[in-house]
Amino acid sequence: MNIHGKNFIGTTLSATGTEHSQAYHLKSGKALDGEFISATEHELNQAMELAFAAFQDYKRLSQSRRADFLEAIAHEISTLSDEAIERVTQETALPKARIMGESARTIGQLNSFANLLREGSWLEATIDLAQADRQPIPKVDIRRMMVPIGPVAVFAASNFPLAFSVAGGDTASALAAGNPVIVKAHSGHMGTSEMIANAIIIAAKKTGMPDGVFSMLHGPGRTIGQGLVKHPILKAVGFTGSLSAGRLLFDLANARPEPIPVFAEMGSINPVFVAPKALELHGNDIAKQYAASITLGVGQFCTNPGLIIGLAGNDLDQFITTLGHEIALIAPATMLNQTVFNGYQKSYDTLISQSGIQSEAVSDQEAHSTKCEAPSTVASVAGKTFLSNAKFREEVFGPFSLIVKCADSKELEAVLSRLEGQLTTTIMAEKSELDGFASIIEILSQRSGRILFNGVPTGVEVCAAMQHGGPYPACTDSRFTSVGTAAIKRFVRPLAFQNWPDESLPDELKNSNPLGIWRLVDNNWNNNAIA
Repeated sequence: MNIHGKNFIGTTLSATGTEHSQAYHLKSGKALDGEFISATEHELNQAMELAFAAFQDYKRLSQSRRADFLEAIAHEISTLSDEAIERVTQETALPKARIMGESARTIGQLNSFANLLREGSWLEATIDLAQADRQPIPKVDIRRMMVPIGPVAVFAASNFPLAFSVAGGDTASALAAGNPVIVKAHSGHMGTSEMIANAIIIAAKKTGMPDGVFSMLHGPGRTIGQGLVKHPILKAVGFTGSLSAGRLLFDLANARPEPIPVFAEMGSINPVFVAPKALELHGNDIAKQYAASITLGVGQFCTNPGLIIGLAGNDLDQFITTLGHEIALIAPATMLNQTVFNGYQKSYDTLISQSGIQSEAVSDQEAHSTKCEAPSTVASVAGKTFLSNAKFREEVFGPFSLIVKCADSKELEAVLSRLEGQLTTTIMAEKSELDGFASIIEILSQRSGRILFNGVPTGVEVCAAMQHGGPYPACTDSRFTSVGTAAIKRFVRPLAFQNWPDESLPDELKNSNPLGIWRLVDNNWNNNAIA
């Protein structure tokens, strides 16, 4: 496989810098093909200026043309060779089955946004017709729709090298909205990033997109990442990663002379409340279900259930015993990269050293090697102790979960009320118990973007109704989602046209409705022409 390691400045490959990075086979430690050259400040400026120029044309393209582009990207990704898939597994230690599934998800996301563009209702085309004879003053003609905001920087995520990376949901939604994208490649899968970037460029050429609609830069966050956010041409940021990095980008964006939105997903412990009757009737089954969820993907899912809460008693004790037994049977597995592994070890060591915590289980299966292999772990703490120490509310990104044993319902509510914003919260209960936990459900709802009943939070469906976002610190803006077609709303803004001649309006707002889209006309939804 020919990996060149250069930066994509639109359709131009560029490598004028002197700093470079090497990719490695994560399990063996051997160097992989490709020396990846960090972009210079000049190359960053070139990418931004090209994106600005591309925006002037790209934003005017029809919804159908942009849909063709997204479908072409999906097609190019679908043609990746077995050798390319092997490169992804080498860089990330993720199994081939996981990569194939993630590839299908990435392709599905792109096609979903293409379908959304052709359907058109996401534009929220709204028309209030003029009423010249209205008293006491005439009513003017006002028509509003969503329009793209401008070049968007996307920070590729480490834990989903396809679905949340170069051509992931952030890129797909920003391109669908009509914005050029500049991706900051992740250092954990640079070869993978190059292959996907090349697929996007091929698709752009085949569908006649303006040069600069997509660029990708290699380099460290302190220079390339911060340089992107500070650049005056940039209009928005999409980010998935740690709280510290996301908050840094958010603060940088708000310190600009022209502040811009940062849509950052930054972490979540995804608390789960297991109700007494559910523990009594199904405790062992729930324990087995959650052992699989906690360790899925070596715990490297943003929706990993990192906190399980219940009322102290024999049923919770039996649940902990079963969960510990299941966890102990799971062999240590290789994490995404050395940085992620080191972070997991540091967070776990810090947490387990706190007063009052008790280790319940650690994987006792033999590790295959020592490089980046993390044991799955479970610990417990009393509700009173949990309330007294904020460290217990911090995320441990990896195959770990903390069980909180509450003395009574009052302490349970206090524990839940102390939690910060989350991507998800879950209640495991019998239907007959729900009325008795109305206040608990309300607390969980206030602290999350998605509340689950009798399920596991891992496994995020890509659909129109999905909400993958939540109150801070889970995200910087809880009004939006980063998964599903509603993610497009992050990268558009409303624009109203007042008293414009019909022939000069966008097709989406013309009387004849040439696109046949659904519009709100004088407070009535229809897809008819206006007589």
